[in-house]
Amino acid sequence: MYEATWESVSAHPVPGWFEDAKLGVFLHWGLYSVPGWAPQVADINEMLRSEGPEAMLRSNPYAEWYLNSMQIDGSPTQQHHRETYGADFPYDRFREVFDAGIEQADMDRLARVCEGAGARYVVLTTKHHDGFTLWPASVPHPRKGAYHAARDLVGDVSAAIRARGMRMGLYYSGGYDWPYNDAVISNPADTALAVPGDGYMEYATAHVRELIDAYGPSVLWNDICWPAGGNLAGLFAYYYNAVPEGVINDRWLEARTEHSALGRAGAHAFGTIIQHLWRFLPADGKSLTFPSAHHFDFSTPEYAQFDTIVERKWEATRGVGHSFGANRNERPQDIVTATDLVRTLCDIVSKNGNLLIGVGPGPDGVIPAEQVRPLEGLGDWLRVNGEAIYGTRPWAIADTTTTEGTPVHFTQREGRVYALLAGLPGRRDFSLRGVDATAVEDVRLVGVRAPFGWEVRSGELWLELPERMPVAAVQAVDLGRGVRPTA
Repeated sequence: MYEATWESVSAHPVPGWFEDAKLGVFLHWGLYSVPGWAPQVADINEMLRSEGPEAMLRSNPYAEWYLNSMQIDGSPTQQHHRETYGADFPYDRFREVFDAGIEQADMDRLARVCEGAGARYVVLTTKHHDGFTLWPASVPHPRKGAYHAARDLVGDVSAAIRARGMRMGLYYSGGYDWPYNDAVISNPADTALAVPGDGYMEYATAHVRELIDAYGPSVLWNDICWPAGGNLAGLFAYYYNAVPEGVINDRWLEARTEHSALGRAGAHAFGTIIQHLWRFLPADGKSLTFPSAHHFDFSTPEYAQFDTIVERKWEATRGVGHSFGANRNERPQDIVTATDLVRTLCDIVSKNGNLLIGVGPGPDGVIPAEQVRPLEGLGDWLRVNGEAIYGTRPWAIADTTTTEGTPVHFTQREGRVYALLAGLPGRRDFSLRGVDATAVEDVRLVGVRAPFGWEVRSGELWLELPERMPVAAVQAVDLGRGVRPTA
C-alpha cells in the first residue's frame, strides 16, 4: 500500500471542476433493478424521525435494499416477494433476468439522458450492499464466487459517459456486503454489526484499487463506512496519485466490527434502548446523515438541504422519487416535478452544494419515463439559465425574498451576482429585500429578450417584469457587479 499520512492526504484541494459542476446523476443499477419494488413512503426522514429506525428498516422505501427488506419478517417487501415470486425464490435468481437484460443495453442512450439533464458528472453503483459487482472483479466473492454481471457495465457506462463530455464517478459499498456475513439489518444494533470482518477489509480494498486502476474514476463515492484495520490514508493517496483531480466523499469512517458474543449482545441491548427512547432523542440527530471520515473532499447529506451557506463543499443526494433504485410501486405524486427539481438545485447551489440526483435503470438499461421527465425539465431550464448555476460560487447571502414574498436565491460568478426568483411575484414590479443596489449599473433577465425595466430607488433595486414572461420554474436575473447585501 502507498505510504501516506492523513496530513499529506488532507492537503489535497477540491478541484475546480467539482466546484463548478453543480449537477450529477446517480445511477443505481443492479440485481435489485429486476424486482424494482419498495413500499410507498411519503418521506424517509420523516418516518425515521417519527417512528424510529426499526419502522424505517421494515418499510424501507429504497428499492436497492430489496435483499435486506425481503428478509425482515412481516415487511411489505417480504410479502410482495412471496406473492410475486414465491417464498422459496432466492434473490440470486434475479441474475438470469439481469444478465439477459444488460446484454443489449444501450449505453449511449443512458448517457444521453444524463447529458440531457445538464449533468456534468455521473456516479454508478459498482457494488451495492448485496455484494453483486457490475464489473468482472478479479477477486471473487468468498461466499458467492464469481458474483458479478455478465457484462462489464462499469467499463461500458464509463466509456459512454466520457464520450459525451461528462466525468465518471464510481460508487462502492464499503460498509455493507450482506452475503459476506449473512447480515440482515432490522434494528439499530444491526446497522453497526452488519459491517463484515474476517478479511473483508482486504477484499474491499482490493476491489477499490482495481476500480481505480481499471477505470480512473473522477469521483470515489463510498457508502456507509469503511472496515477498520487497513491503511485508508494510503488508499486515498493511491487514488489521488492515479487521479490527481479526483474527489472522495465523506462516508469512509472506519468501523470496527464486534465479533465476541458479549460485545454483540451489548450492541443489541444498546440498539433496543435507542429504539425505545427514540422519541426523546434530539430532532437534529434523527436524519440520514453519516459520520465523516478523517479526510474527505465533500459531505453527502441524504434527502436533506441546509438553511445557510455551508463553508465546506457538500453534495445533496436524493432520488427523483423516494428511492434511488427504480421503484415500480411509486405513484406519480412520489416523483419530484421538474419545477421542484429546478428550485431544489438553485437552493443547493446557493449554499455551496452540488446536487446528485438518483435514477434507476431497469435491467435493460432503460430509465423509466416517469424518472426521465423531471430530468428533461431540469435540462431544458439549465440550457437557458445555466450561466447562473455552472461555475458559480455562493454570494455573501444565500437567499432573501421579494417585497411580494417570493423566495430568491443568490449565486455569483466572476464578480457578477445572480438572483434566482423561485416563482413569479404577484405583481410585475417588485424589489429585492436585503440588497443594496446603489452602485448597480446593469441588470438583465437571463435568456429573455423582451424589454425589462429596472431602477434604483433610495438604494433599493426595483424590477419590472415584461408583460409576457416565459413559463419557468425559476427566473434568473443578472444583477451585475455593483450589488451589495444591506446587512
